Amino acid sequence: MTRVFVYGTLTDPERADALLDRYRIGPDAVLRGLHRVEGRYPTLAPGSEVRGRLLETPELDRLDAYEGVESGLYARVTLPVSDGVNAECYVGDPGPLGADAEWPGTGPFDARVRSYLEDHAVEIGRNE
Repeated sequence: MTRVFVYGTLTDPERADALLDRYRIGPDAVLRGLHRVEGRYPTLAPGSEVRGRLLETPELDRLDAYEGVESGLYARVTLPVSDGVNAECYVGDPGPLGADAEWPGTGPFDARVRSYLEDHAVEIGRNE
C-alpha cells in the first residue's frame, strides 16, 4: 500500500470508493509549505499550508490516470511525512486548471515543482 496525501475530491470517501477497488482513508494531515488554490480542480502552490488526509492504496496507476499525470495535468511527487514514511501527492498545473498560482523557475511544470520541493522545507505532518 502506498500513502497519498489528498486535499481535494479524493478526501470524499464516496469519490474514492467510485475510483478505487482497494484503499483506506487514513488520518487527517497537514501539508506545510504548500497551499491549496482553486481552479477547475484544486491544486497546490508554494507557501503556507493545506489540510487534507492520508489515503493508502496499491492502485497508483488508477490515481495517475484520474489525475491526468500522463497528459501533464498533474504531477505526482513524493513528499516526506513527519513519521518517516513518505507519501505521494498530486500537484496540478495551474495554467490548464485555470488556477491563480505560479511555480518559480523555468522549464516544464513538473520539473519546476520538483526543483521547488528540493529547495524548500515541505512536509506532511499531523493535523493539530
